[in-house]
Amino acid sequence: MARLSVYSDTDPTVAELSSADTALVTAHLALAGVLFERWPETPSITDAADAQAVLDAYAGPVEALKRARGFQSADVVRMPRGLPDAAARRAAFLAEHTHDEDEARFFVRGGGAFYLHMDEKVFRIVCGAGDLLSIPARTKHWFDMGPDPEFTAIRFFTRLDGWVASFTGDVIADRFPKFEPGTGTIR
Repeated sequence: MARLSVYSDTDPTVAELSSADTALVTAHLALAGVLFERWPETPSITDAADAQAVLDAYAGPVEALKRARGFQSADVVRMPRGLPDAAARRAAFLAEHTHDEDEARFFVRGGGAFYLHMDEKVFRIVCGAGDLLSIPARTKHWFDMGPDPEFTAIRFFTRLDGWVASFTGDVIADRFPKFEPGTGTIR
């Protein structure tokens, strides 16, 4: 289940809003132009399921989102626990950046935290299994998968060359709490 926390971009110590209420999260993000949805989870997806099995399990919603938002392709990314290069993989997404296309992710299993820097606010959305988040093109953001990532996600692309980031050079992400799944807290 998702949790939204909203901070001033100058004060990461106090959340102005914090809620796990799906209707409130959806409505608040919609006001900022961000799509958030809950899709039904498919319990048949196991760790052994390959990418095609994951895409087949969600074929209806995947095709509907592709048509509605103009995505040309979708793929599956897996981050299993215990990767020896987990710290480097995490660091690759921790710097604020933008994309020329919407960034959409549906979490099949596990989760992570997206931080959106908009209108002098930072929106922190912790996503888990069943959560879809689509961030508008050119929105400043970063992603924290945690110190020992574990997730399976469907990624959606408009561009044929996939994920291309333009880093802003702002160190704002260094000031905000990190995602620490399973602890009930952030650091």
